[in-house]
Amino acid sequence: MKVQLLDAARKHAEGVLALHTANVQVYLNNPAGIGEHSDVMEAIQSELDKMSAAYDQIEMLNKYFK
Repeated sequence: MKVQLLDAARKHAEGVLALHTANVQVYLNNPAGIGEHSDVMEAIQSELDKMSAAYDQIEMLNKYFK
């Protein structure tokens, strides 16, 4: 059970990281196409914050629960 829970936590964080990485790529490749975000830089920074949190979770899992 322990291995399954840790694996699920790692996969969840990896999925969150992939999702927000893709969002940043969209902003970088087509910033004018995002109508609800008039401040593209603010939107990118928000995505980077979310990426950082997910990355930190992966790092903590790797460091303390390998």
